[in-house]
Amino acid sequence: MATQKARADSLSLLLFTLRSGKLMAINLLKVSEIIPCPPLTKLPESHPHVKGVATLRGNSLSVIDLSRAIGEMPLADPDGGCLIVTEISRSRQGLHVQAVSRIVHCLSTDIKPPPYGSGNRSFITGVTRVDNTLVQVLDIEKVIHGIAPPPHEPHPGEVSEEDASLLAAANILVVDDSQVALQQSVHTLRNLGIECHTARSAKDAINVLLELQGTDREINIIVSDIEMSEMDGFAFTRTLRETPDFQHLYILLHTSLDSAMSGDKAKLAGANAILTKFSSPELTNCLVTAARAVVFEER
Repeated sequence: MATQKARADSLSLLLFTLRSGKLMAINLLKVSEIIPCPPLTKLPESHPHVKGVATLRGNSLSVIDLSRAIGEMPLADPDGGCLIVTEISRSRQGLHVQAVSRIVHCLSTDIKPPPYGSGNRSFITGVTRVDNTLVQVLDIEKVIHGIAPPPHEPHPGEVSEEDASLLAAANILVVDDSQVALQQSVHTLRNLGIECHTARSAKDAINVLLELQGTDREINIIVSDIEMSEMDGFAFTRTLRETPDFQHLYILLHTSLDSAMSGDKAKLAGANAILTKFSSPELTNCLVTAARAVVFEER
């Protein structure tokens, strides 16, 4: 590939602190509002990391004790602090934090992968520096998955023999910097009898594409996250569309953000489709559509 240099997209981060005082961040697009911590109702037999349920404009909202969820000391004032209300992956929840600091604007290239050795138990997807202070970007999907794993969905095998044959012939690369999200996608594919290639970053994905190019395993379908460190899904898509050897790839952007909000940007980047995480049946349908398009293109 002519370049592996990351393309830069703008990104807004909401900075917040827990008891330790270290700065953490979450993508502002995942935040719907910030409110003082309201009175909470504790539900019996709830997960120990769920502080309780708040009532917000007549609707119930589960509140996660973020400090406990990521293994830190609880807040000094358990009834103080504030809630960051998030909407991701078709769910809504409140994150109880010490305080919200501010909003900062940066480039996707400013977000670097977590330090080596942080391990699978680390609840961060990347790190960056703001005013020479290290900021950790929260892997909110992993936090939520640890508290409320998605319900077991029926085997996504409701596909015709023809579609099953198309899927079996596809060579799919799944790209996601969240280990939880990556495993969910891989699990869906394996339930369809499909083994796929995986990458944890756009850079790693490019290396996989180059390695398999010209072989019988050459990739023809990419399922990529949007929020990734160094090079996000939009920049990754544009890079592929500008590279002659990879212009033909079918690209599905798979995001925890509301796909309706990101649809226009995905189209401008050159993606074939966009889907909100996570629905195994919907991912299956999108993959069938992708496999049909690939076969039609090859003909």
